Amino acid sequence: MKDRIVPTAPVERLIRAAGAHRVSATASEALAKHLEEYGIKVANRANSLALHAKRTTVKGEDIEEALRQMNL
Repeated sequence: MKDRIVPTAPVERLIRAAGAHRVSATASEALAKHLEEYGIKVANRANSLALHAKRTTVKGEDIEEALRQMNL
């Protein structure tokens, strides 16, 4: 298994916060994988927005706009 950017322990806590009493390791790993994939897509779009604005710094507003544009 490749190293994850998103650790599985906080992902397990997210699943528990959603109401799960027990969480398998495979559930945490699967959600971490998908969170990373979506996060990278959002970050790529936000970076494009920052570059379009002639900035090298991605701001919170870039993330919010990326999410809006992606309907997330």
